[in-house]
Order: sequence, then C-alpha cells, then structure tokens
Amino acid sequence: MPIAATSPPLNLALQGGGAHGAFTWGVLDGLLEAGYSHFEGVSGTSAGAMNAVCLAHGLMQGGADGARAALAGFWTAVAGSSPFETNGDGSTLSPALRLMLQWTDYLSPEQMNPLDLNPLRDILAEQIDFAGLRAHSPVKLFIAATHANSGKLRIFRSPEISLEALLASACLPTIHRSIVIDGEPYWDGGYSANPAVFPLVHECAAADILLVLLTPLRYEATPESAPDIKLRLRELAFNATFLREMRMFAHLQEQVRHGAPSSDRPGWFDRLLGRRPQPRGLEARLSALRFHAISADQALHALPAESKLAVSLPFFERLRDDGRAHARSWLEKHRSILGKAATLDLGSLFY
Repeated sequence: MPIAATSPPLNLALQGGGAHGAFTWGVLDGLLEAGYSHFEGVSGTSAGAMNAVCLAHGLMQGGADGARAALAGFWTAVAGSSPFETNGDGSTLSPALRLMLQWTDYLSPEQMNPLDLNPLRDILAEQIDFAGLRAHSPVKLFIAATHANSGKLRIFRSPEISLEALLASACLPTIHRSIVIDGEPYWDGGYSANPAVFPLVHECAAADILLVLLTPLRYEATPESAPDIKLRLRELAFNATFLREMRMFAHLQEQVRHGAPSSDRPGWFDRLLGRRPQPRGLEARLSALRFHAISADQALHALPAESKLAVSLPFFERLRDDGRAHARSWLEKHRSILGKAATLDLGSLFY
C-alpha cells in the first residue's frame, strides 16, 4: 500500500544553515519520492524557509513531483549564481570569496555592494509564485525573520508570504542590507528562531512534528583558535532560541503527564472526585504531540564551518544525497509507528 494512503499528516520544522540546507532538500526529496507528501504546516528559517516555500510552491503546481522539481530547480539555480570558482567538491571557499568575506568585518553591505545586487532575489522572483501561495498554499507556511530594531521574532504566514519576507528570513546583516517590510527592518530569522516550532503546535492539528536539524545538538570538540571560537559563538547564538523552545515543550509535556493537582489547571475537578483527569485544551494538544527528528550530524560533522557559505552544485548534490539516505533510513525505521508514538525523547535531548 502506498505510504501516502496510510501515513498521518506531518508538520515540518526546517532549520537554517546556509548551503547545508541542501541536506534538507535531500530529506524532503526522499520523503516525497517515498510517497509522503501529506504535510499540514511547514515552519522554516533562512535556508529552511527557502526549502519550505519551494516545497509549498511545487506541491501547489504539481503535487509531489512538482515539489521535487521545484526544490531541484532552486538549488541548481543557486549553484549557478556564484561568480566564484569552487575548490574540490565545493565544500571549501575559494580564495577570492574568503577575501571578500574578510572585508565584511570592516565594510557595511552598503559599502560592499552599493548596487544591492542579490542573485537570490532574482532566482526566487523567477521561480516562486508568491501571489499563488498567498491565495492557495497547500500547506500552512510559517517563515521566521528577526525585527532588527527589537530582536522580536516575526512569523510570516501563508497569506503574508512575499519575496521580501523570504529574503528577510535569510538576511545576514554583515553581507546583505536589511530587508524593509512595511517600513520595518528585518534580519535573518535564525537570531530569534531556528526554526519556530510553536506555530506548528498552536495553529496546526497534526500531532506529528518532524524536525530537520542542521546544527549539532552536541559538538565533538571544543574550539581553541580565535576564528573557530568566533564561529562557534555564532552557531550557539543561532541555536539558542530553538533549544529554549524545545526545552519548554519537554517541560510542558512532562508537566501534563505528571503535573501536581492545581485548581487553576484543567482537570482539577476530575482530581477532586478522584477520577483520572482528562486532558483538555492545551493540555490535550501537548499530550498528543509526537516529535521526530532527522539530524545532519553525521553528514556535516567533518565539514568546515565555512562550508555553510559554499556555493557549488557538486557540494549541494552531495548533501542532497546524504539527506535522501537519512530520509529513507528514518522511514524504514519508523514508518510503522508514525501517528502512534514519538521517536524523539525531548527530555533526554533538551533538559
């Protein structure tokens, strides 16, 4: 029986990570190839937002096959947009690009790029039907950006999806100018959520949430050199809000399962009568949630941190193939219990 006929609806939470987002391309491609295209909500940040919107656009245009084509078209176009030559498999930066990035420590994006050239803008404008998504998106989209003047998280939902919103989610302020929407400046969503999980809990009905993780939950070694320390600090800052949010969900689920009686909590009357409390409202939603994860730790742990900025089709395809393999392995291991039980222990990972 095709997996789509038996599978429960799935919510997706897609992390950002620059070029490493090609791993997520592979995960999505693997799920779609296996017939799994029953997605309710998709939350994404930065590269995760790109994958989310390409997925929604492709599903809208041509179902699972359309989504696979849209993802492939986007990453292929990004690979072809770089003016810099690549080294080896493309996972390391060319000397010219490395030199340019060093200048970002001294020059603003306005000074580095006075004409505000952005190949990503052109690719998205050509490939994505934003008007169609605002009116007919087949999934609920939640795209994260950070308000540059307050640090507050801004979630752009399906009716608000635009080219500017998507660019805002991936706007690194040392490289790109702030994206101004309705008079307000926005930066990369990773500063405030990578990605935001709460919309999938509060605004979707599907109980299964699949996290596609590009940032390690634990690193194998402690950085010692000044550049490596700087990179680790940046990665920790981008992951901090996600870790706090997942710790909160782990804590809330634990409270729902073992919380002490309280007159201000749902179920207090059941307890008063000596009956087993029945979850209600948010309690019911939290108790029903089933978290899952596909992590890129094994695929990415040996790569240099700078590979997040690499732009190379062979590199993207390598990560895609790793993502596809991870998706196949995850489905083979867990498809029989999807919709029945969680495969991720939040307490052990996030407490």
